[in-house]
Amino acid sequence: MRKVEVEERRARLLTRHHLAPGAAAADPAEAARGVVALHSTDPASVFLSLHARTDAGAPAAGASGAGAALDPGGRDRARRAAGPRTGRVPSSVAEIERALYEERSLVRMLGMRRTMFVVPVELAPIVQASTTNAIAAVQRRKYTQIITDAGVGDGAWLKEVEEATAGALAARGEAAGAELSTDEPRLRTQVVMSPDKPYGGKTNITTWVLFLLAAEGRIVRGRPRGSWISSQYRWSPIEVWLPGGMPEVPVEEARAELARRWLAAYGPGTAADIKWWTGWSAGQVKQALAAIEPVEVDLGGTTGLVLPDDVEPVAAPEPAVSLLPALDPTPMGWQERSWYLGEHGPALFDRSGNVGPTVWSGGRIVGGWGQRSSGEVVYRLLEDVGRDVAVAVEASAGRLTEWIGSVRVTPRFRTPLERELVA
Repeated sequence: MRKVEVEERRARLLTRHHLAPGAAAADPAEAARGVVALHSTDPASVFLSLHARTDAGAPAAGASGAGAALDPGGRDRARRAAGPRTGRVPSSVAEIERALYEERSLVRMLGMRRTMFVVPVELAPIVQASTTNAIAAVQRRKYTQIITDAGVGDGAWLKEVEEATAGALAARGEAAGAELSTDEPRLRTQVVMSPDKPYGGKTNITTWVLFLLAAEGRIVRGRPRGSWISSQYRWSPIEVWLPGGMPEVPVEEARAELARRWLAAYGPGTAADIKWWTGWSAGQVKQALAAIEPVEVDLGGTTGLVLPDDVEPVAAPEPAVSLLPALDPTPMGWQERSWYLGEHGPALFDRSGNVGPTVWSGGRIVGGWGQRSSGEVVYRLLEDVGRDVAVAVEASAGRLTEWIGSVRVTPRFRTPLERELVA
């Protein structure tokens, strides 16, 4: 087996995830393809992740080892010292919104690990067949049992409400859940949840019906009702994004293709990494890998996998720094993270395993950041990175402050360091 050192894994990460100078993505869709899918549980993460990958990081000449402290002089000095930019203008919020809602090269959908993602539109049928259909089947059984036990209806009744809702949405073209409930009053049907618990109470079935229609690939979350950080979406028929509807792909073929794309973006990785990232069973991972026949490599005593045409060494790109948002796909891409996370996990992840905003240098995490109520992006370096890197981080924080502008970004899942920085 060829041994792949940590330095090469970091080089692959930087270039393939569009985080190295000269590797900036040409547009939001290309940036998303580089990481397969963007986490969308927190809407702001999508925009900040795409910004980082069309910005390509601040060049930072090799770390000098002189310490991370900046001399007095302010942000202007830091910007000048950070060196020339790549020439690529980072995607604006308007450009990202255009890709999402006008060009529709990206689509928001439920996917791996029952998590919301934004994926390139051509990948939607693969995600649907490989993961989302199974999630929809489980949720349909759950909701059917609840409404049956509540005496509201049965599976046939639920399906009837779904069909009426889909028809109402098709007639409107785009609508929010509240608007659809005026067309189909049964969406306002209430069910008592957890009656014996303090948190129990009545809930409308609107969310359940829309969830099932979306999970089965019939409708899609469109433009939010508020700004780009809002999670209150309007809905559209899937045909708006995919004329003719969601194509059907055999499940085995879809799993093999998704595993192939993961290895292309994140390899070398392990079967355990793929199992964690996809949410599949060990047997499903084994079947998908058998179809693509990856090559084994040595990851320092652990067996890793790469695609058959991806075994050649990868050279290290120019050093750079990046500020990635909470739930960014890069830090959430592997189950085993020590080779890029080091000992910083307790400060940067919450107890459920959700990553907060991170500072990267040379393909590894060196700190975290947050946005204060004043709008300023502030950060903390968790190790001595050298003067050149520290100056580049300061410059990146300044540019990100300007890019975010008047919006205030608070991660959906708060982490210890982020809380400290914005307090």
